[in-house]
Amino acid sequence: MLDQIARIAREAGKIMLSFHDAATHRKEGHFNYVTDADVAVQGYLKTALFALIPHSRFFAEEQENEALSDAPTFVVDPIDGTLNYMRRRNCSAVSVALLENKTPVYGVIYNPYADELFSAEAGEGARLNGSPVRVSPVCMENAMVAFGTSPYDADLREKTMKAAGLFLRRAGDLRRSGSAALDLCDVACGRADVFFELRLRPWDVAAGSLIVTEAGGRFHSLGHAAPYYEDACGMLCANAACFDEALTVLEEALR
Repeated sequence: MLDQIARIAREAGKIMLSFHDAATHRKEGHFNYVTDADVAVQGYLKTALFALIPHSRFFAEEQENEALSDAPTFVVDPIDGTLNYMRRRNCSAVSVALLENKTPVYGVIYNPYADELFSAEAGEGARLNGSPVRVSPVCMENAMVAFGTSPYDADLREKTMKAAGLFLRRAGDLRRSGSAALDLCDVACGRADVFFELRLRPWDVAAGSLIVTEAGGRFHSLGHAAPYYEDACGMLCANAACFDEALTVLEEALR
């Protein structure tokens, strides 16, 4: 199953790169857009993934979604990092997770620019292009902290910048890529040590959270008792050496 999902994600990446100057359309919220490429990639994924599991459900960014159920459900972001894609920053990815009982069992994130495919199966570890990956052992003092700014949510701007400032005092440095999916992959393979964002949606994290935890990292939803695949909420992931201190920093920023 994982190999088949990976094959579909790679094909979706080809479609993504086949567009040149894809038309853009404004969505609700500040600086929020969708492109014709997002729509085309999502359409392909829906068709291909339903063919793989005909009785499954499909939960994705560019459509109206019903509440998640315990049925097998593909949670999809056709292009994570749409603004990067629009501006040709070459930092966007296709993200696909398969949930059973609202829990990820397979996760695939494909960066077609770098031809890097991260994948994980529950209980079987995480891989990059077929080779096992693990989170780093780096402690907070030397940590690379990736973060997102939740640009669609004006109420979180000050808290996000407060958290970034606190991390900058305690960690090595900060990075902002514009793709939560790829930031999660960076933690999984040790390119970064911590990632946080104060509001993300299920399609942003369903695949990446599995990849991180299967790589030995920890993943936590901020102030949200229900499974984080059901609604928007804040997220933290980190290696084991940084996690507790990173959580303390975020709790201070949110007070």
